[in-house]
Amino acid sequence: MNRMNLPKLPHRAAVLGLLGVLALTGAAGCSSAADSAPRTTADSAPRTAEARTSAPPSATGSASASASASASATDVGWVQLMTPMNQQAVKLLTLAAERADEPRLRAFAVRLRADQEAELDRLRPLLTRMGLPLTDVHAGHDMPGMVTERDLTAARAAEGPAFDRLVFAGIRDHLRQSAQVSRSEITAGGRADARELARALVTARETFLAELARLPGAERALG
Repeated sequence: MNRMNLPKLPHRAAVLGLLGVLALTGAAGCSSAADSAPRTTADSAPRTAEARTSAPPSATGSASASASASASATDVGWVQLMTPMNQQAVKLLTLAAERADEPRLRAFAVRLRADQEAELDRLRPLLTRMGLPLTDVHAGHDMPGMVTERDLTAARAAEGPAFDRLVFAGIRDHLRQSAQVSRSEITAGGRADARELARALVTARETFLAELARLPGAERALG
């Protein structure tokens, strides 16, 4: 989303540097907003009954620790950032699919939303395999490329071409930054399954970015 009206935050440069190496944990490098409580994902189902009953609590905890230990800091940082980035983008794309002034932007939003949701169906199981919680550790933080609640509020208040401009900018930033983060995972990640998913995400984002730039109104909105 267009951040022109937002103040520059002291940790923003640190976050941008973080995107290059992805050696982050939790909310490190984020700029905290007023509400920093974790968001639980819509599909945050508890572990299956089989998983809960197959081992005593101490053994289950050991298994989780082992799964997490098999992931590098880059893997953890990448999956914990990509998941909420997609979740927030889906919210903006839902608005765009319903309210965009340009019909081809509405159609684009529908297809991109389906792609982002399909990615979430792969990201969430990856979190579980890595022994990580299905919660948003970046809730309330202003991350580059993240669609914030403030962005969504601005979009809901806008209409017509002004709404479309917000969508163009927000989706462009999301696709660019999440591709950058995923390239870092490809080169520095430790898990083969995470790197494989990151490669798929980069390919999809490059395709959607090229299509976004060709939509009517994109040149005016994005400059």
